[in-house]
Amino acid sequence: MTVSSNADKISTDSIGGDIRAVDIGIIGAGPVGGALACRLAAAGVSVAIVDRAALPPMEHPDFDGRAYAIAAGSRAMLEAAGLWDRLPYPPGPIRDIRVSDGKVGRPASKLRLHFAASSAGADAFGWMVEARSLRMALNARMHELPTLAVFAPAEAAVTRAADGAEIRIEGGPRITCKLVVAAEGRRSPLRDDAGIPVTRLQYGQTGLVFAIAHARPHHGVALEHFLPGGPFAQLPMAGNAEEPNLSAIVWTERSPLAAYLLEMPPERFVREVARRLGDHLGDIRLVGRRWSYPLSAMHVHRYADTRLAVVGDAAHGVHPIAGQGLNLGFLDVAELSRLVIAAVADGEDPGSADLLRRYQAARRPANLAMLAATDSLDRLFSSDSRVLRAARDIGIAAVDRLPGLKRRFIRQAMGTA
Repeated sequence: MTVSSNADKISTDSIGGDIRAVDIGIIGAGPVGGALACRLAAAGVSVAIVDRAALPPMEHPDFDGRAYAIAAGSRAMLEAAGLWDRLPYPPGPIRDIRVSDGKVGRPASKLRLHFAASSAGADAFGWMVEARSLRMALNARMHELPTLAVFAPAEAAVTRAADGAEIRIEGGPRITCKLVVAAEGRRSPLRDDAGIPVTRLQYGQTGLVFAIAHARPHHGVALEHFLPGGPFAQLPMAGNAEEPNLSAIVWTERSPLAAYLLEMPPERFVREVARRLGDHLGDIRLVGRRWSYPLSAMHVHRYADTRLAVVGDAAHGVHPIAGQGLNLGFLDVAELSRLVIAAVADGEDPGSADLLRRYQAARRPANLAMLAATDSLDRLFSSDSRVLRAARDIGIAAVDRLPGLKRRFIRQAMGTA
């Protein structure tokens, strides 16, 4: 993909071919870009979305392997986009969260923190959704919305100017629009072309992602166990006829040890999982393959440029310690779509500098706060210092005895704060 922002005015006279006009152009059809396209098009906004990859292969279970913890606030956006009811596999509700601190192979500290969604009058904190399930819903929804044009796989060149933007599809039409949205992920060419600075944090950790079947039901309870190498999370998933009791595991470990663990045969790997998980779920076994992702954090200095908005992983990335990465992207979608839908309905410019300033003012502080919180939590808990462990245990016990503070944490986790 090539990008340019040097022209003073978009020209459509010098090049022939099909020219189409839409309100919004989106580059990147991943979960965030696709959800934004569906949310806007569901409200009657005309949208073109472009991705250089073919979309159907993303539905295969071996493509990604992850499962997302979708918070209540994100679910509301997905419902408005017409995606939630199209999920082909049932989401698994997270009704309780237990937080503990410990060391590998030793019992967790008796000072634990327990969050119950019911204490905030909610049925669940969120829902575990398979990545392929969301992909299947996105693919189906994007192709049924009359005001949404999908180009994938396709290469595109983007030109931005003061009065609008143009997306030139290689071998296809030229698309004029009022706003281009960069949703291409952490290595966003559109963001880099705009000269938007990025601050990055490296953790030297790797996330191991896989699923396990277990003998006992999880009852919708998620576990976050803090260990010196990083957090170990067990997340309850909806079962099926073959495997009635299923959980997703997100295991953060120092990268050299993570590489060693990935090379282990399945039987030995499962024993290492059991050492960290404990025996509350009974016998466990690995379901499917293992995936790994290097962990880092990043944040852009600006969320916008001329006729350009940056969303999701193109704008920010956080440590998975709180499971909020995708939810932050979906909250970007909720805010940007709210502003754009209102502007189009009122006959205003959906790519104006004022609208982009309001989008940045709404999302940048919240995303920065989450980055700071997850970074601090990882650095605090990924330590085997006896003094820090004692302080952590005291802090966990104190929070567990403060219902007002617990309710605040619950609202934050649900994306409704």
